[in-house]
Amino acid sequence: MIAVIMAGGSGTRFWPQSRMANPKQFLEVVGEKSMIRLTMDRLIEELPIEKIFVVTAESQVRLVKKHLPELLAKNIIIEPFGMNTAPCIALSYAYIKRFASLTETMIVLPADHLITKVDAFLANINKSQELARASYLVTFGIIPTYPATGYGYIQAGEKANDFSYKVSQFKEKPNYETAQEFLKAGNFFWNSGMFAWTLGAIEEAYQKHLPEVTKILDLIENEWNKNGEKADISSIYAQMPKIPVDIGIMEKAKKKAVIPVDLGWSDVGSWRALADITDTDHNGNTIPSDSFVVDSKGNYIRSDKFVALIGIDDLVLVETKDAILLTKKDRSEEVKKVVEYLKQTNEKLL
Repeated sequence: MIAVIMAGGSGTRFWPQSRMANPKQFLEVVGEKSMIRLTMDRLIEELPIEKIFVVTAESQVRLVKKHLPELLAKNIIIEPFGMNTAPCIALSYAYIKRFASLTETMIVLPADHLITKVDAFLANINKSQELARASYLVTFGIIPTYPATGYGYIQAGEKANDFSYKVSQFKEKPNYETAQEFLKAGNFFWNSGMFAWTLGAIEEAYQKHLPEVTKILDLIENEWNKNGEKADISSIYAQMPKIPVDIGIMEKAKKKAVIPVDLGWSDVGSWRALADITDTDHNGNTIPSDSFVVDSKGNYIRSDKFVALIGIDDLVLVETKDAILLTKKDRSEEVKKVVEYLKQTNEKLL
């Protein structure tokens, strides 16, 4: 088994703490280790280090080496720049197949997700090999615990084997009423963004469903053959379509399966998501220890300063040395609007 950690994201939904120079996956968002360090620690319980690869943007290679010093240099796959998951995964399998058999199972994992049930995680990635060897493209569906509107869903169809189902369809993020219907139906699972397949199966899927990507990969491989894996492929890679693997491959594939899992999982995709998994006081507040609070509940405050709260509920306040974010919890994902504004007005804050 080979594992690929996708670590090239910009983490815009965690501004102002997440910045271009130090995005979310390299932050100590949960506990005292960075998200990418936690991801690596889960994997090295099961896999030798030479079987673990990280794909990241060229600008983040230094950070990868800093946080994962044991990672082999040749196991860092360099994207010239971030595109989306379909190009990222394509580049990864093209790179890895130079060192591995096409029959090997490739596990694909985001670098910045929280998983608290590590034993269940390891057991399920091992189980996925049975499906991968049967040429399935496998995804892991999180068993939902509430009608979430912030996740895409996977609808399960008939059984593929005793622990998985054939995928009926993928669903975009629903409204609350639709999410309630999904939860009641019992055969819808949150899309975790984690996958498993053999190198041969995913290569065949790209050849069939994204042939334009395969042609670009041929050019990249020619460049690698001439100048080595560290060759400048930026002008070629820029031709890739910026699409997610769910749309480019998974929705089109015929032989796909979902394994329902309970992993203590969160994509920690916003400040509200982080607040939801963080310890609180008896009023639901996450606040500095010496704060002063009057008639306030459900607030998430991240600041090194003394904070006084009076009569406010369900707010997020995040302070850094040069910026402050203040938002209602249920609008915290809109921080990306701030990032877009700063791209036009003040890039020093990105």
